[in-house]
Amino acid sequence: MSFSMLRAPVCKAAFSTPSVSQFALRNQFRRFATGPASSEPVKSGGKSWLIGGGLLAFGGVGYYLYSTNPDLFKEAGTAAKSSVQAAKVATKFTPAQEDYQKVYNKIVQLVEDAGDYDDGSYGPVLVRLAWHASGTYDKETGTGGSNYATMRFEPEAKHGANNGLNIARDIMEGVKKEFPWISYGDLWTLGGVCAIQEMSGPKIPWRPGRIDGFATEATPDGRLPDASQGADHLRSIFYRMGFNDQEIVALSGAHALGRCHTDRSGFDGPWTFSPTTVTNDYFKLLFDERWIWKKWSGPKQLVDKKTGTLMMLPTDYVLTQDKSFKKFAKAYADDQDLWFKDFSKAVSTLFELGVPTQQFVSSEPWILKTKEEQEEK
Repeated sequence: MSFSMLRAPVCKAAFSTPSVSQFALRNQFRRFATGPASSEPVKSGGKSWLIGGGLLAFGGVGYYLYSTNPDLFKEAGTAAKSSVQAAKVATKFTPAQEDYQKVYNKIVQLVEDAGDYDDGSYGPVLVRLAWHASGTYDKETGTGGSNYATMRFEPEAKHGANNGLNIARDIMEGVKKEFPWISYGDLWTLGGVCAIQEMSGPKIPWRPGRIDGFATEATPDGRLPDASQGADHLRSIFYRMGFNDQEIVALSGAHALGRCHTDRSGFDGPWTFSPTTVTNDYFKLLFDERWIWKKWSGPKQLVDKKTGTLMMLPTDYVLTQDKSFKKFAKAYADDQDLWFKDFSKAVSTLFELGVPTQQFVSSEPWILKTKEEQEEK
C-alpha cells in the first residue's frame, strides 16, 4: 500500500481547524512530509492521536493499517507533525520572538552557573552540542541535521564523537522543563547561539521551526569529523554538508572555545589560553607558535613548544599545511572582524541544515539580544 493513499485522509482527519482550510493543510501536508515526528500526542480540533511508537489511534481502519505496516504510520505521523509546524507558521500560531528571548535568557543563567566545570563555563559544551546536532546533515539524501534532534536517542547519543555531550543535553533538559513548548532542535541550536554571543562572539542569526523526530531517524556513525585525520577527510565531511573550503576553515575557528578530555575524545588540553572567550586566537596561535608532536601514550596530537600547555589536533594543524585552507586561516589570523563575519554566516547556515525552509516561523533569521544589551536597555 503506498503512502500517498493515506495523505489526504490523514490530513483531513487530523487537521480540521477553523483557522486554516483543509485544502491548504492538505497541500502543506504533501509539501512538508519530510521525516520523523515527535513522540508526544498531537492534538488538533479537540481530538488526539498518539504518535509515539508509530500508533495513530483513529478507528478500526487505522488499527488494521498499523498492524500490517507500522513503519508507514511512523512516516505518516512525521508528516503530520511537520504539517502541524507548517500550519502554525501559516496561521502565526507560534511563540513570539520575545518568548524565545526568554529561553535565551534562561540559557545565559546556566552558562554562568557552571561552577567548577572545566574553565567555569558551560558555553563551550553547549556550542559543541549545537554543532554536533547539526553537522550530521547529508545534502545528497536530505537526512540528518538539526531538524529532528536525534541525538536524544541511541545509538547516536553514544557515537564516539558525541562522548560527553550528555552533560550538555542534561543542562538543556532543565530549560526544556521550564519551556516545554520549544522543540529540542530549536533549544539546542539556540543554546549554541547564546553561548557564542555571551562569550564575546559575533551575533548569530537564528530562527525557530525545527521539529522532534523518532529514534529510527538517528543518523549513522561517521558523519562528524575525526580529529585524527587530514585534509581529504575534512573535505569529505564538510562537502557532504554543502560547505566549501573557506567555510570549513571559518567553522574550525570554534576551537577557540573549550578543551579536549582524555575520557571523551582521548585528546587532552585547550586550544587557546582563553577557552571561554570567542577570539581569533586559534588562528593566530596556529601560525605564531611552534607546534611539536606530543610524546605520550594517547592519540596523535600537537603541543606548543613554548609552554606545552596548549594543543592542536591533526585536523587543526592541516589548516597550515593545505594550500587552500592556509589562505583562509592566515586571513582570519590577521583579521578577527573578517573571521567573525564569515563565522557568523557559516554557523547560522550550519544550525539550519536539514530544516525545510517552510517550517521556519520567519522568512529572515532573528538577532537575539545578549544579556549585556538587555541590561543597557
